Amino acid sequence: MGSINPIYGSILPSLTQQALQSNYLSFTDAAGGNFAQQYLPEVYEQEVERYGNRTLSGFLRMVGAEMPMTSDQVVWSEQNRLHIAYDGCFIDDNTAADAGVVTIPTNDNAAPFTGTNQAINVINENDTVVLMNVNSGVTIKAVVSNVAAGGGTSTDVTCLAFQEVNLRSLGVGAAGVNPIKLFVYGSVFAKGTVGNPNKSAQPQFTQFHNTPIIIKDRYQISGSDTAQIGWVEVATEDGTSGYLWYLKSESETRLRFDDYLEMAMIEGEKAAINGVDGAAADGMFQAGKAGVPGFTAVNAHGTEGLFAAIQGRGNIMSGFSAGTGISDFDQILKNLDTQGAIEENMLFLNRATDLGFDDMLSQISSGYAGGTAYGLFENSEQMALNLGFSGFRRGSYDFYKTSWKYLNDASTRGAVGTPGIDGVLIPAGTSTVYDQVLGTNIRRPFLHVRYRASQADDRRYKNWITGSVGGAYTSDLDAMEVHFLSERCLVTQAANNFVLFQA
Repeated sequence: MGSINPIYGSILPSLTQQALQSNYLSFTDAAGGNFAQQYLPEVYEQEVERYGNRTLSGFLRMVGAEMPMTSDQVVWSEQNRLHIAYDGCFIDDNTAADAGVVTIPTNDNAAPFTGTNQAINVINENDTVVLMNVNSGVTIKAVVSNVAAGGGTSTDVTCLAFQEVNLRSLGVGAAGVNPIKLFVYGSVFAKGTVGNPNKSAQPQFTQFHNTPIIIKDRYQISGSDTAQIGWVEVATEDGTSGYLWYLKSESETRLRFDDYLEMAMIEGEKAAINGVDGAAADGMFQAGKAGVPGFTAVNAHGTEGLFAAIQGRGNIMSGFSAGTGISDFDQILKNLDTQGAIEENMLFLNRATDLGFDDMLSQISSGYAGGTAYGLFENSEQMALNLGFSGFRRGSYDFYKTSWKYLNDASTRGAVGTPGIDGVLIPAGTSTVYDQVLGTNIRRPFLHVRYRASQADDRRYKNWITGSVGGAYTSDLDAMEVHFLSERCLVTQAANNFVLFQA
């Protein structure tokens, strides 16, 4: 019988049947997985995988990247809009003479501009503006003659219409009666005049942060039960024979831990801490931190996962239905137009929503997938199909959709009834953010994982053995303990381009 010379990576066969750390053959580890799966398929025939491939991981590897970090949190800054529209403005006046004063209230779209004159950073004298009644659509163009502090932290902007004698046609009344939208489209100056010497528009950005969490798992087997060990005889590169060993139950723990790493990044939730991230009161985890082993006020923080990031800073599509045709989906496109307008996007859907998309698209064209570009997959339709994606184009956007096992599995989100999460839309490619450490703009994937690592310790994926069995002699414990640890968090950049589908 001939011998096989696999590429072992970090695993080295022993000359005798010794259970060592160095000759352990893991079925899920890159060092030995290919060998085990290709040359030893009979190993798993002892049990029937009645739930199929039970692992749920792979989503983050498909859409993002992993990068090291050294601190207790990751901080990034996202540029705000170049142009600002002020919503919820009103003319609280019924006299024609004073109907040119438009009040910009507190907590509108100018949220970055706080203080007495929150609009001064953007709106100046001699600016030309568009005023629109949101309900009626009445539009007036005017020039700004004065910007002054209003009551509280509001700002009063005096606008003189080019055509109208006053602004009454926009509607008057208190806040909410006739909501007005205001934005600047340019300026107008008389000959021989100077510019506005006292006011200058400054670039604005919003800062976000996330903190890593430590995820652990452990598998233990007594020395007596190591009779479960299986041995594989192989040939080394120099022609001599050697042995590798495997333990199927440890592999199960490893697979589950891999799933936890991904699920924690998807489902992660920050702890509500009074005064932090807008929280009005402490959540139960923060308030009861003393009851959770190892946690104090300093480290009881949690982490922001994908769903939480989209719910807090992204877009929610509720009640998407294929029965309404393409109209529901076109609403998403219109909203994407108002955000970053990322050309290529990926859809990860549960089975029902995935089929709903198929029904929706078939109403338009039975060959909808043939009319799209596959730029995300190097223009290879076959590559997209091999990865489980089908593509279509609508408007100026390319979409690649697939059924997401995590939303279908009965042991996870698949067990949740209505209302639940039906899918996510994730922009492909990278975005530009300001890195606080480097002090410069850098490009990063919209969705990526940061893990703790330094010259002393790489905590991306730690795996070690303790006890007195399996080649480890660290204690007098008559068992082998296999430990798993990772410290990581998810960075969801430009969440305003993400969409969460909810029932």
